[in-house]
Amino acid sequence: MLKINRQTDYAVRVVLALAKRGEGVRRSSADIQQEMLIPKAFMTRIVAQLSHHGLINTFPGRDGGLMLPCPASKITLKDVVEAFEGPILLSECMQAKAEDDCPFQSNCPVRSKWGRVQVAMLREMASITFEDLVKETLGIPMAVPSFV
Repeated sequence: MLKINRQTDYAVRVVLALAKRGEGVRRSSADIQQEMLIPKAFMTRIVAQLSHHGLINTFPGRDGGLMLPCPASKITLKDVVEAFEGPILLSECMQAKAEDDCPFQSNCPVRSKWGRVQVAMLREMASITFEDLVKETLGIPMAVPSFV
């Protein structure tokens, strides 16, 4: 089964909580943790990793907190998922470099199809910004993509 891990899901929640308050607003990690129902054991690691990847800014001290480093319209779902999951691959064969990595690489009818599906998924994830997610949270109608 292809699925994101729990830590990635929580990371998306952290960025969404910050995006809901808008650019330039600091929030405490404790407030976000409580609002987004994130276990305390995960919060420190998630904040550290989001900060390491430049997806949030952290400020220590009594008046510190967490803040987005840029507008929510500049941060995508793909950015957060890849920060926690690494490069997204639907199949090992999409990562095959040498001929001996996959015995069917040069003549595989499935590999090109996996590639098309992967490109479509990455394109979709890259098109979903946290600004979009905030609007959806607030009930603002958005354009719904058509699925064929």
